[in-house]
Amino acid sequence: MSDSIILGIESSCDDTSAAIIKGNCILSNIAANQEIHKEYGGVVPELASRAHQQNIIPVVQKSLTKANIQQNDIAAIGFTRGPGLLGSLLVGTSFAKSLAMSLNVPLIEVNHLQAHILAHFIDDANPEPPTFPFLCLTVSGGHTMIVLVKDYFEMEIIGKSIDDAAGEAFDKIGKIMDLDYPAGPIIDRLSKDGDPNAFTFNKPRLESYDYSFSGIKTSVLYFIQKEVKKNPDFIKENLNDLCASVQKTIIDILMIKLEKTAKDLNIKNVAIAGGVSANSALRKAMQDNEKKFGWNIFIPKFEYTTDNAAMIAMVAKLKFERSEFTDLRTTATSKYDL
Repeated sequence: MSDSIILGIESSCDDTSAAIIKGNCILSNIAANQEIHKEYGGVVPELASRAHQQNIIPVVQKSLTKANIQQNDIAAIGFTRGPGLLGSLLVGTSFAKSLAMSLNVPLIEVNHLQAHILAHFIDDANPEPPTFPFLCLTVSGGHTMIVLVKDYFEMEIIGKSIDDAAGEAFDKIGKIMDLDYPAGPIIDRLSKDGDPNAFTFNKPRLESYDYSFSGIKTSVLYFIQKEVKKNPDFIKENLNDLCASVQKTIIDILMIKLEKTAKDLNIKNVAIAGGVSANSALRKAMQDNEKKFGWNIFIPKFEYTTDNAAMIAMVAKLKFERSEFTDLRTTATSKYDL
């Protein structure tokens, strides 16, 4: 049963992805990206759901071909039920239900946020998987939270963003600086040639473990507006320093709360997950804290950071072993508690 072949399907936002897992080993992990959203500076839900409809059959077929398996080899189908964009989720949910019914195999619903965290247990995600309990900073375009992971399916949110997510802050600030969407990877790249201490931006002062990123967005906006009045070429002339300073501020905000949580809960096993965990400055900050605080850090491979079906297949595999199946009456949901 542990070596059963499972198909995972992910369609929560603008990436259509399908993966095949056998045991904890990923045999294929295919994704189709939607370039059209760059024109609009963000994901347009209606366009995303239409693109999923076009992409899902080719993506699933390619995942089967790469894994060198047939449809009849599939023992179960896992799919993202939520959270995410409802129209996008409906495409993946409907397809998964239809295929499961046609193959007469179990259907397994997966929480997208749990999947980001449990991606650490894919065979090649880390040299060694985390041991329980561990803290996981789950940070993406839509979510930012510190999660205490006590077991595979026993998780507690210790702190979360009360407004924007960190990835959302990167993208909105990128838009202020006229960068393409998604801006996070662009800011990361441009930061490498900039001075992270060139400019100072506001950091929130919340007493709890919660985050806030709306303040830095406003701080950057007002600062740039003021400087551009004095020098219309300010952004162009200082772009690398601006990116480096913005990135440092966002990473500092993330790490201050994570350090406090780890200290207060006396936990040394600390992981990161989600799209922003691909950020080079965040990875370096984790490595620095490994030395500074004696943490055991877990940083996933790049391909398991962004939205991908491998992480969905991993959770589906764990649920398959527990016979945690869902029926065809299940529906997609834009909000899905961890």
